[in-house]
Amino acid sequence: MNINNVDLNRPQRFSQFNALQTSYMANPQFAGQKKEAPAGIKAGAAISSLTGMGLTLAAIVKKQGFSLNPKTVKKFPLKDWAIFRIANKKQPDRKLLEIEEKEIISLAAGSVAGGLIGGAIFDEKNMKAKGREALTQLIGNVLIPVGFVGGVSRVYKKYENRIKNVMPQIGLENNKYINFANKFIKNIPAIGLTAGALVAGIWTGSKVTNFINEKFFGQKKERKIKSTDFAPHVDDLCLAVTLMGSKDSPVASSITRVVPLFLSVPGYQVGKAQEEV
Repeated sequence: MNINNVDLNRPQRFSQFNALQTSYMANPQFAGQKKEAPAGIKAGAAISSLTGMGLTLAAIVKKQGFSLNPKTVKKFPLKDWAIFRIANKKQPDRKLLEIEEKEIISLAAGSVAGGLIGGAIFDEKNMKAKGREALTQLIGNVLIPVGFVGGVSRVYKKYENRIKNVMPQIGLENNKYINFANKFIKNIPAIGLTAGALVAGIWTGSKVTNFINEKFFGQKKERKIKSTDFAPHVDDLCLAVTLMGSKDSPVASSITRVVPLFLSVPGYQVGKAQEEV
């Protein structure tokens, strides 16, 4: 090709971007991308979800026989309050706050309700997004996974002794390290089943909520599993620990004490949810 034939006055491709394209490059937003909630809305979501969870926790504490009367509560040190009380081997009959399946569902529901109320107060224009997120959190991240783990746990307990008896053991039972290793080996099936049920439950919950969002809300974009989806399931770590030892062990009851805090995460996710851009 003769270089003299090149038309230097020909409009080049880069000069053909219009104002809209230039603006897009300056502030790129991909289709289906969710906006980041402003800091004020996030703060409101955190406060409202914690409030909803806290009120539900207070009702659970009262129902299980612990006093909420300030005059009674202030007589005890902080470590003896219901929500902070952990197991003590020197006090085998020590009453502890129980947080199991129905309590987990109640706390999550209270958290989500708080998130919705906070959303209505601080971010009313995004209530449709918050409603969809509430459905996702309750069904996909709480009800279905908790149902999976609870169901597997109940089946396992029926055959627990039989399963443990077939697990291989190491000799020298008088050695404390060997004893710990043997206890761990016996509980490998329980730990594996708990982890498997949790992953299967969260995966199933994600599929179910994606189906609901598509069929009822017209949201065809698939919602991916996020790390925060595992927050409501700290209790399953507690379950794994208790299966390896006593249900009322100090380690297990210490983990149980932080479960309500993690159960405020679903409500926070609801409260800060935004419509897609």
